[in-house]
Amino acid sequence: MKINQIIREKRKELSLTQEQIAELLGVSTPAVNKWEKGSTYPDITLLPALARLLKIDLNTLLSFNEDLTDIEIENFVNELDEIVQEQNYMSAFQMAIDKIHEYPTCDKLLYSATLYLDGALFLYSVPEPEQYRETFETFYKRLSVNEIPEIRDTAISMLISYARNRGEYSKAEELINMLPFSTIDREEQLAILYHKQKKYEDAEKIWEHRVLKGVTDIQTALINMLEIALLEKCNDNAEFFADMYKTITRQFCFPEWMRYNAHLLLAIDKKNKDECLSILKKMLPAMKKEWNVQDCQLYRNAKDSESTLFSSRLADTLCDELATKEEYAFVRDCIEFRELMAEMRS
Repeated sequence: MKINQIIREKRKELSLTQEQIAELLGVSTPAVNKWEKGSTYPDITLLPALARLLKIDLNTLLSFNEDLTDIEIENFVNELDEIVQEQNYMSAFQMAIDKIHEYPTCDKLLYSATLYLDGALFLYSVPEPEQYRETFETFYKRLSVNEIPEIRDTAISMLISYARNRGEYSKAEELINMLPFSTIDREEQLAILYHKQKKYEDAEKIWEHRVLKGVTDIQTALINMLEIALLEKCNDNAEFFADMYKTITRQFCFPEWMRYNAHLLLAIDKKNKDECLSILKKMLPAMKKEWNVQDCQLYRNAKDSESTLFSSRLADTLCDELATKEEYAFVRDCIEFRELMAEMRS
C-alpha cells in the first residue's frame, strides 16, 4: 500500500474522521482529504505526529521497503524452483512463506510465489498436496479482490478450480456467476463444472455451442485473410485460404452451400466466367436445401434454427445482385447464366 492508502485505512480502523485528524494535527480538513487521495503528502514535520496518531511506526507509514521489484520477484521464484529441485518442496514452501511475511503487502510477490508453488505440486508430484493447498486457497481469496485484473481473475479462476475439485459445485457456480467480463471464460468454467457434476447434457450443449461459434470464427478469419491476400495479389495464399475454408466447412458439417463461398470470391476476383458458373450451379441450388443442425452428431443438442430459411433468402438476394450489379456483368452474357437464374426464380 501507498502512504495515502495507509493513512485512509488506519484512520478508518481507529474510527476517526478526516475532520478529527485535521483538528488533532492542526491542519485543515481539505489537506487531510488530499493526503488520502494521494494528490499531496503530509509535511515532513508532521510525519512523527501522524504516525503516533495512527498508532503505527514511521516505516509502516512511509511503506519503507514495502514492495519488491518485478525482477526481484522473478529471481525469487527462480530461487524457489532451485530449492525444490536441489532440496525439497517443504523448504521452498517455508522460504516463500517467510518472504511473504517479510513483505506482507506485496501482492505481486504473493501472486507469483503462490502460482509457482501450486503448479509445482503437480509438476514434482509432491506427496500430500492438500496440506499446502489450504494455505494457497487463503492467498487466492486475498488476491481475488486485487485491483490488477490479471491477478484478480487468475485468483478467482483458481478458487473455482479448488471448489470444483472438492465437489463444492454450488460454491463454484456462485464464483463463476460473480465473474465480471474478463479474460476468464465463464462458459468454459460452467461446462467443466457440469461435467464434474455429471450433468453431461448441459456440458455438451455448451461445448457444441463452442464448436459452432469456433468454426464460424475460423470461417470469418479465413475469408478476411483471403480478401487481404487478394488485395496484396498473393494468389497462392488466397487459394490456400479458400481450400482451407472449404475443408473446415465440410469437416464440421456446415451447410453444403457454405463450402463454395471462398472459391466464388476467388472466381469473381479473377473474373473467370466458367469457374463462376460452375460454382453457382452447385451453390445456389444447395442454398434452397433443408439443413437441420441436429442431424450432425456434433450438434445433436443444438436448438432448432432458421438456417434453411435464411440461406434460401440469401440465395434470392445473391441472384438479384448477380443480375444487377456491375461487378458481376462479366458472367451475365451467356445462355447458361440466364438459364440458371430462370431455374432459381421458378
